[in-house]
Amino acid sequence: MTRYVAFLRGVNVGGVNLKMAEVAGALTDAGFTDVETVLASGNVLLTSPATVDTVRATAETALRDAFGYDAWVLAYARDDVEAISGAFPFTREVPDHHSYVTFVTAADVLDELVALADDAGPDESIERGEGVVYWQVPKSGTLDTTIGRTMGKKRYKSSTTTRNLRTVEKVLAK
Repeated sequence: MTRYVAFLRGVNVGGVNLKMAEVAGALTDAGFTDVETVLASGNVLLTSPATVDTVRATAETALRDAFGYDAWVLAYARDDVEAISGAFPFTREVPDHHSYVTFVTAADVLDELVALADDAGPDESIERGEGVVYWQVPKSGTLDTTIGRTMGKKRYKSSTTTRNLRTVEKVLAK
């Protein structure tokens, strides 16, 4: 059995409003065990004997069936998320800045997002990680950054989701 972290993309932002207790119920009904949600932004810990790809597909189907929305889930072994968090390349806490991890499942999309570093402003830091993009930006301008402007495009919905590093740490602390 493997402990997984499932990040649900776009939950409780932009019109997809779900109660985490209902999400946990739907995922439990889909066969996952030890389902726990963290915060209200679509962060779920669950246990399964399945592969990561099967966990992702099963979770997406369960959420689509239960809630009738176009669910996108990025799933990772908990140990992998811990390694991703530990590899954060910048100072973790910088006054007046946000530290983010964008999880990416498609190699071509990861390449595209990392290439945005060439156009980043002087206060925006972007670096490639193992299947992720690490970035740090001033608090007042997240949506105006190179990556912030790009992530809203439909093309990235199925293969990316972004979490504040503090959120990742809260998930890992659970």
